[in-house]
Amino acid sequence: MTDSGQDAIARARALGVLGDAMLGDRLVVRAHHGGGARDALGVLVARTAGAVTIETRRGPVEVAIADVVAAKHVPPPPASRAPRP
Repeated sequence: MTDSGQDAIARARALGVLGDAMLGDRLVVRAHHGGGARDALGVLVARTAGAVTIETRRGPVEVAIADVVAAKHVPPPPASRAPRP
């Protein structure tokens, strides 16, 4: 299978994940950004026909659906460690 075929499969899976995700689900979304890609890891807080918004630790990130390369559900972050004595 060619890279473009694998890319198309990954994108189709990503769009399926985003379509099935519920608001409040924790996701990582990879999207084209300039000459590279960027990841948004956090909670899905909004979805429109053209974009999703992920609430990350640094604030909300809006990702255009047309730019999505990959997406998947991720588990909750690990619990905070107790301070060392």
